[in-house]
Amino acid sequence: MKINVIGRKVTLRNNFKEMAERKLSKFDRIFDEDAEATVTATVEKNRQTVEVTIRQRGMIYRAEDTAPEMNEALDHAIAALGRQIRRNKTRLEKAKKMSPGVELADDYYYDEPDEALDVVRTKRFFVEVMTPEEAILQMNMMDHEFFLFRDDESGEINVVYRRKDGNYGLLIPDVK
Repeated sequence: MKINVIGRKVTLRNNFKEMAERKLSKFDRIFDEDAEATVTATVEKNRQTVEVTIRQRGMIYRAEDTAPEMNEALDHAIAALGRQIRRNKTRLEKAKKMSPGVELADDYYYDEPDEALDVVRTKRFFVEVMTPEEAILQMNMMDHEFFLFRDDESGEINVVYRRKDGNYGLLIPDVK
């Protein structure tokens, strides 16, 4: 796995970079060599945030944590990634096309029961043609976290969403 360690608003020490690489190396046997991991550390006032993203074959695993100490935030983010991988263990094995005899070790993860992924509600609605700004307004009026709409310029189905930082994001499909 290729690992990038990036510091935003901070110069990272070599021991932090080495620790991040060492902690992510436990996922080497789960992910291929072409997988890319990015560790981004950000310092703002008294908060230190570490975001870890692993990308492989269209699958993305991401975890973020904020703590007073950067090492503590890294530990929590790595643990959260471990839980995500544990929950999605069978899907990851299929994506990697592991042989049936290869088992992902449970000793790296918290022991959580596998959760069923059941669709509990299906909703159909007419997708309106509008601008992203109108979609954000509609989303806010309905007090939702995201809103699906058809873009008035491109005609594509897009999604606007509210980010954790209070700003808005726009998802635009990209056809390969």
